[in-house]
Amino acid sequence: MNIFPGIYQLFCSFPKYYKKYVIKKACWLLCYVFFLSPLTATLFATELPNIDFTPFFNGFSGAFVFLDLRADKYIRYGGERCQEPLSPCSTFKIPNSMVGLETGVISGPDHLFPWDGIQRSFEIWNRDHTLRSAVKNSVVWYFQRLAQMVGERRMSQYLRLFSYGNQDISGGLTVFWLGSSLKISADEQVAFLKKWIQRSLPVSIKTMDIVDKITCLAKTPEGEFHGKTGSNVKQGKSILGWFVGYVSSGADRYIFALNIVSGNNADGKTAQNITEKILRALKIPID
Repeated sequence: MNIFPGIYQLFCSFPKYYKKYVIKKACWLLCYVFFLSPLTATLFATELPNIDFTPFFNGFSGAFVFLDLRADKYIRYGGERCQEPLSPCSTFKIPNSMVGLETGVISGPDHLFPWDGIQRSFEIWNRDHTLRSAVKNSVVWYFQRLAQMVGERRMSQYLRLFSYGNQDISGGLTVFWLGSSLKISADEQVAFLKKWIQRSLPVSIKTMDIVDKITCLAKTPEGEFHGKTGSNVKQGKSILGWFVGYVSSGADRYIFALNIVSGNNADGKTAQNITEKILRALKIPID
């Protein structure tokens, strides 16, 4: 007995509003089956090459954590170093931007803070800056002013809500992320970025969308490459470098966090260069 004509006749007898409801639910079910289910993600996931990452680090100690979000597959290089808490340095500009936007301290990517006239070591910092330009040029004073305006109570509250590292701002409101009390591991960086990409952080979608826009480093034929560097400089020596972010490519999202540690020359730019070489070796589209 062919049941399909009977089902079709039953569907035709439904009220018009109920037909729309049934069609909508059926579309959501099909999207889940073909695009979102774990089984489908596994079937369509790109097979990642098996690579020894040691040569990429060129003698630096460090860690690399990578997540293929759709396939839920991790790569971890560095062993226990992936769990080692380190200062986030300027990678903290990602959550700091979100806190500033969500509290209304800044209104959007073009929110301007005037330069205070103090000459700093980087000439590009010695001018007025917007949120967008401050992220691009890693302008420390912009985010120090933002943190002061947010205040300790609200900053602590959001770090707890974000589950961001050890959530410790006791080092001082304008320096806690700069080689001070706040610590986060590469594993924790990826966990935070995952919540951002999945839009599950306790902030508005608008806030997360704005931070998406200001962290975009390049647009590719398949998607976008997002990232933020961080460097810890002590007594003129770069002892820690970070690069964290993600790549979008069609329906795929690839999240990464890399750090390098050394007595010198371990900075954010070097961490970014290493990460980009690794991502290309993994055939992740960043160009």
